[in-house]
Amino acid sequence: MHGFEQTAPDGADRDAAGAASARLSGHRLVPLATALVQGDGRILHWSEEAETLTGYPADQAIGSYAVHLLAPESQRGKVLALFEEIMAGPGWTGVYPIRHRDGHLVELEFHTYPIAGPGGRPLLLATASDVRSLRQVEADLAVLDGFFTQSPIGMAVYDAELRFVRLNGALAQINGVPVADHLGRRVSSVLPGINSTEIEAVMRQVLSTGKPVVDARSHGRTPGDPRRDRAWSASYFRLEDSAGRVLGVSSSIIDVTERFRAEARAARAQERLALLAAATARIGTTLDLQRTAEELIEAVIPRFADFATVDLLEPVLRGEEPSPIQPDTGVHLRAVAVGEAYESGLTSVADAVGLTSEYDARRIYTQCLRSGRPLLKPQVDEEVLRGLVPSPDRVAPGVSAGIHSYLMVPVVARGMVLGGAEFVRTRNPESFTAADVALAEELVARAALAIDNARLYRRERETALTLQRSMLPQEIHRTLGLEIAHRYLPSSLVSEVGGDWFDVVPLSCGRVALVVGDVMGHGIRAAATMGQLRTVARTLATLDLPPEQVLTRLDETASAIGEGQFATCICAVYDPVDGACTVASAGHLPPVYVAPDGRTGTVDLPPGVPLGVGGSAFHSVETVLPPGTLFALYTDGLIERRDRDIDDGIDLLARTLSAPGRTLEESCDAVLSTLVTDGTDDDIAMIMARVLPIPADRIATLHLAGEGPQPSRARRFTRETLEAWELTALVDYAELMVSELVTNALLHADAPRRLRLFRDRVLTLEVADAGSQSPRLRSSAEEDEGGRGIHLVSELAHRWGTRTTREGKVVWAEIELPYRSGSGTVL
Repeated sequence: MHGFEQTAPDGADRDAAGAASARLSGHRLVPLATALVQGDGRILHWSEEAETLTGYPADQAIGSYAVHLLAPESQRGKVLALFEEIMAGPGWTGVYPIRHRDGHLVELEFHTYPIAGPGGRPLLLATASDVRSLRQVEADLAVLDGFFTQSPIGMAVYDAELRFVRLNGALAQINGVPVADHLGRRVSSVLPGINSTEIEAVMRQVLSTGKPVVDARSHGRTPGDPRRDRAWSASYFRLEDSAGRVLGVSSSIIDVTERFRAEARAARAQERLALLAAATARIGTTLDLQRTAEELIEAVIPRFADFATVDLLEPVLRGEEPSPIQPDTGVHLRAVAVGEAYESGLTSVADAVGLTSEYDARRIYTQCLRSGRPLLKPQVDEEVLRGLVPSPDRVAPGVSAGIHSYLMVPVVARGMVLGGAEFVRTRNPESFTAADVALAEELVARAALAIDNARLYRRERETALTLQRSMLPQEIHRTLGLEIAHRYLPSSLVSEVGGDWFDVVPLSCGRVALVVGDVMGHGIRAAATMGQLRTVARTLATLDLPPEQVLTRLDETASAIGEGQFATCICAVYDPVDGACTVASAGHLPPVYVAPDGRTGTVDLPPGVPLGVGGSAFHSVETVLPPGTLFALYTDGLIERRDRDIDDGIDLLARTLSAPGRTLEESCDAVLSTLVTDGTDDDIAMIMARVLPIPADRIATLHLAGEGPQPSRARRFTRETLEAWELTALVDYAELMVSELVTNALLHADAPRRLRLFRDRVLTLEVADAGSQSPRLRSSAEEDEGGRGIHLVSELAHRWGTRTTREGKVVWAEIELPYRSGSGTVL
C-alpha cells in the first residue's frame, strides 16, 4: 500500500461510507464494524463498532493505511496480496486475525464488497464481526429457532397491529389452519369460533403496558376440531428491540381442554353443593303447603332452571291420604307454584296457580308419576314437547319460548306420590344431565317431605280448628241491658291452633255471665281441653254460682284432666238491674273499660293462679258499670307481641276502644286491625260489651219490709204490674207463684225483703230474703197442711232456682211469655 498515491478522502467518499455504515450497523445482536477503504489502502470511514473491535478511535484510523494499523509487520505482505485480489475480484468472505491496539490478535469474520466511489474511483466496503460473539449468537439463534419450530407448545409472534408474523407448526396444528394462512391476519380473522375479542384485548393490554400476562384463558371451536369446544392457556409478552422500540407481541399456547373440563366439572359440582345447601336452608321454613312449593321454585331459579312449576294432586291439597295411581286412571293436578327467570311467555302458557290440568293414563307425565321415577328429556323439539304438554295448544308457545331441555321429578314423600315438579331450560344453553337429575331429586325430596308435613299439619290444624269452633258459642242471645259483640281469630299458619274460648251464658233474673279463657299449648289436645273447660264453666255458671266458685270448680276440673293442662280464665257476671258486675280471674289479663266520659282503665283484680295449678283460692271484685260503659274481655294473643310489652298492648287496646262514634262491631274490627297488624302466633278470643239503660217497662220492684199481710201485697203488686205490661194472661199463674214464694220466705227465712218482676225472654219472679237455707222439694201426705208451696212453684214454672247473695238469698221462678198474636215473636 505504500506505493499508492496518498490523497486525503474527500467529503463525498465520507458521506457514502457513513450511509453504508448506517445501513450495515443496524443489527444490534452482534457488533458489526464497517470501514471504507480507498484503492490505495487508506481508510475513509471507521464506524463506532470498528472502534470497539480494534481499539482504534476514528480520528486515528481515518487517513491511515489499514495494513499498517491492523496487520502485524510479518503479515503485511500477505495482507497486501489479499487486498489486491479482493479489489480485483467480486468480493471476499472469510476469517482473518487483526491486531488490536493493545497488541493482542482478534479473529474477525470479514465480508468485503468492492464498490465504485464518486468519479468511478474504486473503493472497498468491509464489514467485520467478532468470530466468538458471532458464533455465540448463531448458536443462540439456532437454539431459539429449534425451540420455536420443534416445540410441542403453540408459539406465535404478532406485530403491533396484532397480525401473525410467525408461528410454529404446533400452533398451526392446534388451530387446524396452515401456517401460511395465518400470516398477515389477526386471530379474529383466522379463528372466528373462539373468544377472539377477549384475546385481542389482552394482547393490546400487553402492548400498552409491557406487563406479561400468564395463563390467559381462551375457549371455543377451531377448524381443527369444529364439533367440540376446547380451551387453551396462553401467556403473552411484549417484543422490543435494543432501543426499546415496540415490535409486537409473542405468545405461547397450550391446550388445557381436559383440565378446563375437569375444572368445569368441579365448579358445577361445587355449584350444585352450594345450591343444595342454600335450598336446604330455604325449603320448609313454614308449615304452609303452598309456601313450601314456592320456596322450591325460588331455590332453583335461575341457578338450575329458567322455568319451573310444582303441581300437586287434588287429594293432597284437600289434606287427604293420596292413593297409588292405578294403571288405567289419569291424574288431576293443580298448579301450586310457578316461576321463571326471564319473560319467556311460559307462565302464560302453563297453568296459573290454582288451575287444574288433567293427564290421561297414557300420557308420559302420568306414567312418570305412577312409577315415581324422574323423566329426563335432554333435547326437546316440537315432537317431544307434544308428548309432554297436557294439550296441543301449548306446543307452539313452548317452542317459541325456546324450550330445549326438560326434567320432571315426582314429588314423593313416605312412599306416596304427591305431585310433580317440572324444570325447563330456555336461555341456559346447557342441557340437563344425569348429575342435574340427582340434584333435582334431592331438592324435590326435601320439598316433598316439607309438603307432606304441611299436608299433615293442615289436616290436624283443620281438625283442631273445627273442633275448637264447634265448641265455641254458635249464637249469642240478646241480653237485656248489654250490647255484646265478640271475635274469635285463629292463629296464623305459622303456628298451631290454640285453646282460646269465650262464652256468653244467660242466667236467671236477666243476668249474664261472660267467660273468656285460654288453654296453654296448641293443637287438638288444647282444643279438647278447651271444650271440656268451656262446658264445665257454662254448667257451673247456670247453677248461679258466683264467679270465684266457678273458677274454683274449674280449677278442680283442669287438675283432673291431666298433668300439664293449665289455662287462664276470667269470669264476669253482670246484673242489669243494679248494673253490678262481679269479676274473678284465674291468672288472666284484666278487663279493659271505657267510662261514659271517655276515661279508660282496667278492673283491678286479684290475679289468681292459672287453672290446673290447684290449691289456691279465688276472689271476686264487684264494680258498678253505669250506662254507656264499654268493657272488653280478651286473651293474651290480642296484645302480646315479641316487640311489644304487655302493658303497652293493654294501653293500645284502651286507646283504640276510647275512639268515639263507633258501633260495637266497628270497635271490634278497629281493635283487630290496630293490634293485629302482621298475624298472630296465638289464638285471639274477645268479648266486647256496652252497658245499656233498662226500659222502665221491663222491671218492677216491691219492697216487702214492714207490717201487714205480705202475700196479699205481693199478689196485688203482681197483678197491677202485669196488667200494665199487657200480660194479663199470666196474672193468675204469677199471683199464685208469688204468693207461694213470699209465704215460703215468711215461714222458712227471716223475712222477705223484696219482690222483683223482670221481663226479658221470660217473665222472672224473684223474692229476696235474709235466709241462707235454700228451699227444696219434699213429699207431703194428704193430711199434711203444708209442704206443697215449692212443689206447686216447680209445677207451674218454666224454671225455678235459688242463688245466694251477700244479704241472704234469692228464690226465683220463670214463666214463659205468650207469643204475640199473628207472629212468631215473644212479647
